[in-house]
Amino acid sequence: MKRRRIVSAIAVSAAITMVLAGCNSKAKDNGSKSTAKAAFNAAVGKVLNPSDKKGGTLTMANSGDWDSLDPADTYYGFSWNFIRNYGRSLVVFKSAVGTPVLVPDLAETLGVPSDNAKTWTYKLRKGIKYEDGKVVTSKDVKYAVERSLDKTTFPNGPTYFNDFLDLQGYTSPYKDSDPNKLGLKAIETPDDNTIIFHLKKSFSGFDYFAQLPATIPVPRAADTGTKYKEHVISTGPYKFEKNNPGKGFSMVRNASYDPNTDPSSGRKPLVDRIEVSLNVNSDDIDNRLLAKDLDVAIEGTGVGAATQGRVLRDPALKANADSAAIARTWFTAIDSDVAPFDNIHCRKAVLYGFDKTGYQRAYGGAIGGDIASSLMPPLIPGYKKNDLYESGSKPEGDLAKAKDELKQCGKPTGFSTNVSYRIERPKEKATAEALQASLSKIGVKLTIKGFPKGDYAALYAGKPDYAKSHQLGLKVYGWGADWPDGFGFLDQIVDSRVIRATGGNTNFGIKVPAADQLLDKALQTTDKPAREKIWGQIDEVVMTNAAAMPGVWAKGLLYRPPTLTNVFVNDGFGMYDYTVMGKK
Repeated sequence: MKRRRIVSAIAVSAAITMVLAGCNSKAKDNGSKSTAKAAFNAAVGKVLNPSDKKGGTLTMANSGDWDSLDPADTYYGFSWNFIRNYGRSLVVFKSAVGTPVLVPDLAETLGVPSDNAKTWTYKLRKGIKYEDGKVVTSKDVKYAVERSLDKTTFPNGPTYFNDFLDLQGYTSPYKDSDPNKLGLKAIETPDDNTIIFHLKKSFSGFDYFAQLPATIPVPRAADTGTKYKEHVISTGPYKFEKNNPGKGFSMVRNASYDPNTDPSSGRKPLVDRIEVSLNVNSDDIDNRLLAKDLDVAIEGTGVGAATQGRVLRDPALKANADSAAIARTWFTAIDSDVAPFDNIHCRKAVLYGFDKTGYQRAYGGAIGGDIASSLMPPLIPGYKKNDLYESGSKPEGDLAKAKDELKQCGKPTGFSTNVSYRIERPKEKATAEALQASLSKIGVKLTIKGFPKGDYAALYAGKPDYAKSHQLGLKVYGWGADWPDGFGFLDQIVDSRVIRATGGNTNFGIKVPAADQLLDKALQTTDKPAREKIWGQIDEVVMTNAAAMPGVWAKGLLYRPPTLTNVFVNDGFGMYDYTVMGKK
């Protein structure tokens, strides 16, 4: 999932109301009206197999490696979902069905704004401890955010705090020459239970930043820099038992976790152990799910195309599956720094020329999602339909217009470039192959390059100098909303100012000054309908500049073995909730 957004004060107030309602009646989440029996889509908007039974082991598998278990260095959606098992941030998305709701986690309440929403204050709950029994303090949260700012040491994490805190030149606690270690002035800790953030500009949606893994506390004495990911000190209901990097890890109950300090999050730690296997073949994962030899495909992107067909044809298997539209788009970024894509007509040529139906087939056809005509999915408030490149009227491509654009870009016979994808994701490989086949019809020759998922953004597609020197003109990718609004979906993939030379980027080369200006305008727009209208304008200007190839507005066919309890899709993550699952 690898994500940034903005909400008005009205929206925050509404969220608080919903939170209080949720806190007053836990039965509303798991009551009879929100439960279901096994059937297709039974875990969408409902809790399937509700249970309070404890015990057992939850087994999970990932087709690739984790980007990082370190809260400062992780950006995949499945990781943000899972991290709540071992880390507690200031604020968290509640584990519940329905509209995503932010609730306090480490903090007693949602943030208290002042100074026109440029200052945000949080009070920590008392009694929260690390796995070793030491008490969590506000200074630990401050230190966690400070280290997350160091994008040389931690290239994968988002840049929200880098972009909005009043840093005054501060870069990293590892480079802090202050002998008293007072650290970043933009964050104050007047006592052990209070933390105050100072922003350089107003931002009414700061609670969305407060739910980022970067606010999960890190004890300075235990920090080992890049090696901290090998054993993160837990504040959640589970702690690491073993960790074999690149192969897998296991977790057991954290005896220092006190559920009385966690009244709002909806966490429901039922199983005694969690075992996660890494770098497992994706087809093997699907087969093991169907054979009840595995509980969860942790990536949350759905089974492969072959397994989709098998599941949908068999009523017994289909009853264990869920498909729901999610705020995610599978797309291919066009790197405007890689020639000849520095010419808009060369970009338009591939947009007109590629076969949109082939892209959709790579994701399993209609069950995998709808053909996209722009980046922003219709689920995002402010979505405005635009179809500049005939995805609807000519989904197989308009070769005549594509060839005309090639003439205008000075490449009448076509050109050569490379297309990258994540090797652990067969759907992305199928996408690259579909692009290669369809664009060859207009003379654009693609060479396919696969890279490991864990380093795709850090070292390859997301590292500008590598992408340029290796001619990665097209980069198959996907993006899910960090939280469900336009800022959370668009900012980290279209704002050119978040691109870092060091790598770890999620903007893979989209540089549209007008989009940057509109993002700034949205931040200053307090009227919610007016702000949402801007998100649609940004989406349109990105497409007008032919900056990306939209592929599929995502749906994922998720499979849940019948041995699981408390299964539901958490709309805050667009996948099953990983903090409540139990075993029959």
